[in-house]
Amino acid sequence: MKAKEKFDHMLYGLVPGIVLPVVTMAGFWLVRFDGGFFEFLSHFQNVGMLSKVLSLCTIPNLLLFFIFIWTNRTFSARGVIFATLVVGFVMLVLKFS
Repeated sequence: MKAKEKFDHMLYGLVPGIVLPVVTMAGFWLVRFDGGFFEFLSHFQNVGMLSKVLSLCTIPNLLLFFIFIWTNRTFSARGVIFATLVVGFVMLVLKFS
């Protein structure tokens, strides 16, 4: 099995595609907010902007997707797309709840 084929599975795109928005949101919390993480989330939920912040945190998935496409790892790129759709579903639930 070639090294390129070894890392060309949907799981190798799904896990980073879900973790990367969480890391981005944690970075945003560390840079821009002085309270706790759950206080950060409840503040944006009270203002009605949590779904918008979450959608902005998925932008790094675009870079991850293109890295997988440029390196011919199409199944991993599909995993990133699926992870982005999962985050989008969570975003819709948060928006309409």
